[in-house]
Amino acid sequence: MPISEKDLALLSLLADNARMPVAELARKLGLSRTTVQARIERLEADGVISGYGIKLSDAYLSGLVRAHVLITIAPKALAGVTAALAAIKEVTTLHSVSGTFDLIAILTAPSIADLDRLIDGIGALDGVERTLSSVILSTRISR
Repeated sequence: MPISEKDLALLSLLADNARMPVAELARKLGLSRTTVQARIERLEADGVISGYGIKLSDAYLSGLVRAHVLITIAPKALAGVTAALAAIKEVTTLHSVSGTFDLIAILTAPSIADLDRLIDGIGALDGVERTLSSVILSTRISR
């Protein structure tokens, strides 16, 4: 599916504010409202845009503790560990990675004590051989 420069600009604007009115998107892109609406519908139909979500404020996020947890799993344990991690609501993102570790989980918790319990729980999951965690102190760039 071809993505034009205007499509990329539209996606960038929507990434910043998915609730921006089509009329404002059109004005910023120098296109008609009808054209922008058609582009959005095409990008959705082509699967480029799969949904819309919220972006939490820095003020809210600063009250939470976040961490990256690198996870090494036993052979053939990926499906079970992934399912167990999916059931933990504090796991906000899970990546498969290459290298020494197999997975990277991003966790969000209300306190260090809660985060500590979560990390211990992940380490105790069947199929998890080893974890290494890093608490996120601040976010320098978020797109």
